[in-house]
Amino acid sequence: MTTTSDSIVIIPTYNERENIEKIVRAVFGLEKSFHILIVEDGSPDGTADIVTKLQTEFPDQLFMLQRKGKLGLGTAYIAGFKWALEHNYEYIFEMDADFSHNPDDLPRLYKACAEEGGDVAIGSRYVSGVNVVNWPMSRVLMSYFASKYVRLITRLPIHDTTAGFKCYRREVLETIDLDKIRFKGYAFQIEMKFTAYKCGFNIKEVPVIFINRELGTSKMNSSIFGEAVFGVIRLKLNSLFNKYPQKKYETCTN
Repeated sequence: MTTTSDSIVIIPTYNERENIEKIVRAVFGLEKSFHILIVEDGSPDGTADIVTKLQTEFPDQLFMLQRKGKLGLGTAYIAGFKWALEHNYEYIFEMDADFSHNPDDLPRLYKACAEEGGDVAIGSRYVSGVNVVNWPMSRVLMSYFASKYVRLITRLPIHDTTAGFKCYRREVLETIDLDKIRFKGYAFQIEMKFTAYKCGFNIKEVPVIFINRELGTSKMNSSIFGEAVFGVIRLKLNSLFNKYPQKKYETCTN
C-alpha cells in the first residue's frame, strides 16, 4: 500500500469513539491515497486512544494534533490548515467524522480542484435540489434558508454557503491570513468561503448527499447558528472597507 499522498483530510473530533475507526478505514480504503490529520479536542470518551492505536497500523498516513479542551470548529481547522501547509500537502480537505460526509466523495472533490480548475471544491447539498437524508424537517429548512440568507447578504454565488465538506488548493490557504479568521463555529465555514471568493479564487460546487449521523451526538446548537446569522452581516460590512489581494501568494485579510 502506498503511503505517499498530495492530499490530507482534516477531521476535527470531540467524542467520536463510535465513528473514528470506521471513518479512518473508509478513507484509507479508497483507491486514491489520502492522508488523515485528526484534530482532537480532549474528548473524554477515549477518541484519542483509538486514534493512537490506529497510528501503529497506519504510521505514515494517520496523524493527530491533540488540544486541551473543546476550542471550537474554526480553531481546529485553522490548526489543521497550518499543519498541512507546513507538511507540504497540495490539497487540503475538511470532513466530519460522523459519515454525514461520504468518504467516497473525496475523489470527486479532489478531481474538481486537481483536474477541473477549482481552487476550492465544496461538497454541496443544495446545488442540485435538497440532498439531505435523515434530518428533521426543521433542521433541513433552517440549513437551506440559512444558505439562502447568506447568499442574499454576501452575494456569494454559492448554493451551499454553510457546507463543511471541502477541498482547498494550498494556494488558497497560503493567501488567506488564517490568524484573522474571526469565527469559531458554524460561521467559520461561511467566512472561509467568503474570503476565498473575495480573493478571486474559483469555487466549484460538487453535488453530494448529506446523511445525518447515526452514532454520537450532533455539535450543532442555537448559539452556533446565531453566530452565523449575525456574523454574516458583520462579515459583509467589514468587507466594504477591506482590500482583498487577488490570488498568488499575497496575504489576504478580512
